[in-house]
Amino acid sequence: MIIKILFTIIFLAVMVGVGVYSRKQAGTVDGFVLGGRAVGPWLTAFAYGTSYFSAVVFVGYAGQFGWKYGMSSAWIGVGNAVIGSLLAWLLLGRRTKMMTQHIESRTMPDFFGTRYQSEWLRVTASIIVFVFLIPYTAGVYKGISTLFEMGFGIPYEYCVIIMAILTAVYVILGGYKATAMNDFVQGVIMLFGIVVVIVAVLNSQGGLSAAVTKMASLPADDGSGNGGFATLFGPDPWNLLGVVILTSLGTWGLPQMVGKFYSITDEDAIRRGTVISTVFAFIVAGGCYFLGGFGRLFDTPQILPNGRLDFDSIVPSMLATLPDIIIALVVLLVLSASMSTLASLVLTSSSTMTLDLIYRDKKSAPGEVTEGSIDDMVSEKIERRKVVIMRVLIVFFIVISLMIALNPPTFIAQLMGISWGALAGAFLAPFMLGLYWRRVTKAAVWACFVWGVGITVVNMLLGNPINPINCGAIAMISGFVVVALVSLFTPQLPKSTVDNIFKCYDK
Repeated sequence: MIIKILFTIIFLAVMVGVGVYSRKQAGTVDGFVLGGRAVGPWLTAFAYGTSYFSAVVFVGYAGQFGWKYGMSSAWIGVGNAVIGSLLAWLLLGRRTKMMTQHIESRTMPDFFGTRYQSEWLRVTASIIVFVFLIPYTAGVYKGISTLFEMGFGIPYEYCVIIMAILTAVYVILGGYKATAMNDFVQGVIMLFGIVVVIVAVLNSQGGLSAAVTKMASLPADDGSGNGGFATLFGPDPWNLLGVVILTSLGTWGLPQMVGKFYSITDEDAIRRGTVISTVFAFIVAGGCYFLGGFGRLFDTPQILPNGRLDFDSIVPSMLATLPDIIIALVVLLVLSASMSTLASLVLTSSSTMTLDLIYRDKKSAPGEVTEGSIDDMVSEKIERRKVVIMRVLIVFFIVISLMIALNPPTFIAQLMGISWGALAGAFLAPFMLGLYWRRVTKAAVWACFVWGVGITVVNMLLGNPINPINCGAIAMISGFVVVALVSLFTPQLPKSTVDNIFKCYDK
């Protein structure tokens, strides 16, 4: 216990210290939200990866999908690395950096408002962000606190509150730069931690070969023959594909992920960041799901009052018998993964509410989007006031998420599925196509907003007849069809406006 407490105190002290160190760079809006658009490839790549992978992945997803799909769940990690990291950086990195800087966009809702010349799109997008980031944040709190409770014996409720306070402190103090610097430290811990944990867990089963042999002999859930938990594509490849799509493609439309491309320094940094981020994802995501795939070799999950298995208890039960020093490392691993994600979520939500709802700076007239933005004329006093409001909203957002986390309505994976499904279903297609295709119309963006949020909410209100994971995947992919079809039959934006926006790619 002394080792666990000592490691944790040192870790948290470093996090808060970075926040104090970075506070001078967080006095302006650009400094607080984007780190001055001058964050290097290593910090950006690690910020991307640590925001991507949290306790939701390590505890919730790895446990639930490892139980369902066995060793084939490792494909989810491969998809996260190839689609969620490599292709995301290749297809979105450069264009996002160039266009958002050209049109002076600081947030994803701001991008929609300026790219498609609609203040109402901007306002609606900011509301969607604020509402649907809350269940994701609650899922992160639940995941980190479940494991923290196992490692320290501290009641779940206290864990949630402590983590919320500590995350708020360093984000409020240092803004995005503090978050990025801490993400780098946390990312190093995650890389080292996941390797050590995998080795320790497999050794407890007699090594990799013995563990695979045991998995291959396990029967199906209904007892009818071999369950296929050690096969290449597992017992349920189609539902596995839905998870791969949601968790990999979904990052392309999430504001807290895409925002990382706004702040990176230049194109050379993007190229290096692509490699770093992909390698990070292969190790961390691949390791998490590979580890979770052996969950059936340990104690059967706890049974909830409704008679269903408590999937969120699987990974903690796998780790409970490990040596104390390994458990201390696991706690730091999950703390690192979760606090980085929490910081990204609360910063995204607060900046969006401040810049896109409370202070909606008017953009230039259509056809002149690169000239005369009001941001060039705001006083230092107004800038400081915006930063103060963002800091207040960070506290507000954390409190709401805490209320959900203290009484979570469902499993971690389902919380994330609802959040990612609505956000990426609404934003992915109009954002990505808006970077590449001049023909996208304002009506098409509205249609995709309604489609992505609508299918997610209706499915939830009907009691999830479609699994929230699959529903989210459907919303994302079909969003491209919605945007393409509506764009073909609705009025285009003025040609001069579109030409000015795409001028940034002529360099």
